[in-house]
Amino acid sequence: MTLRIALTRTVARLPRTTAFRPATSLIMNRGYTEGATGGVRSGGVAASDQFSRREKAQEDLYIMQREKERIAKLKEKLQAQRKHLDDLAADIEELEKAAGGEHN
Repeated sequence: MTLRIALTRTVARLPRTTAFRPATSLIMNRGYTEGATGGVRSGGVAASDQFSRREKAQEDLYIMQREKERIAKLKEKLQAQRKHLDDLAADIEELEKAAGGEHN
């Protein structure tokens, strides 16, 4: 029995009030496999290759921007640490002078 005949018989058995509304049991859901992205793109394999290259380029650009941000933050931290070390070195020199250290 074909699907069309089975659906026709099923619809014929329904009460008249629901005959023109699709019943939930008549609606078929389409199952997709993991990673399915839709129909075939125009251009065939070449189009999907170009799409993949563009997508990879965008991802690479995003990652590069994030790495630049992280490097900028690390440079700021490094400058702050260097300033702190310079301040500590100046404090040590002052203490040595005040205590009459070996460099007087």
